[in-house]
Amino acid sequence: LQMVMASAVSAVPCGVLSPSSPRPAVWPPLDFCLGALACCTACVFTNPLEVVKTRLQLQGELRARGSYKRHYRGVLQALWVVGRTDGIRGLQKGLSVGLMYQGVMNGVRLGSYSYCELLGLTSFHGGSLLSGAGAGALGAFIASPAYLVKTHLQAQSVEAIAVGHQHNHLWLGSNRWLTALIAAMISGVAVAVTMTPFDVISTRLYNQPVDECRRGRLYHGFADCMLKVCQAEGLFGLYKGMGPVFLRLAPHTVLSMLFWDLMRDQAAKVN
Repeated sequence: LQMVMASAVSAVPCGVLSPSSPRPAVWPPLDFCLGALACCTACVFTNPLEVVKTRLQLQGELRARGSYKRHYRGVLQALWVVGRTDGIRGLQKGLSVGLMYQGVMNGVRLGSYSYCELLGLTSFHGGSLLSGAGAGALGAFIASPAYLVKTHLQAQSVEAIAVGHQHNHLWLGSNRWLTALIAAMISGVAVAVTMTPFDVISTRLYNQPVDECRRGRLYHGFADCMLKVCQAEGLFGLYKGMGPVFLRLAPHTVLSMLFWDLMRDQAAKVN
């Protein structure tokens, strides 16, 4: 889900407010690797916000507002609490599997979109939108298992500030860019408002405990989770963590596209 919503933003940096210049042609398998590496590099900088987002979304799970202790009260306060209690390493929980998730998902997403460009599918009316949506969905589907593990790891904390179910896993573990930043921030508002409820639900589904048959103990599926969250936490329960979702989205998108573009240019020069 997270990358399906991000795919709509990923095409922005090529020039929404100004005409886009054609990108250098890069061999699709190489482009796959470059896209994965670029997004992994961006993930290192934005993972603390992802940790905070997961904690905020799990806080007060299926409990009425005001009936539970709020360990996290906002983005900056949550960053400070996690850093103070779990240490600096706590802000990078799940980074190893997060890098795997970003590498697989974005490698597939950006590489697939690049291949669609090579085939000329994006030159047709609506082709760019369909190619981006298809590439984003494919990347999210393939990387979903890694997202599940990442959510478990990012939810883990010391008992004093723990929220949600604790799985206790162990893991080894230029002007156009100004335009891109502005476009990413503007579109990020719409994406955060639209997709945060789905992100909250996916976080809850991924993090819930399971029974002996590996079935969820709290939720039976997407619709059941949405209904239970609304009943227990109210409509605003679906918007927990929206702050870090927005704050993470713009820099992550810009950094991903910046690193990808720079590496594509370098690869084109070498070729």
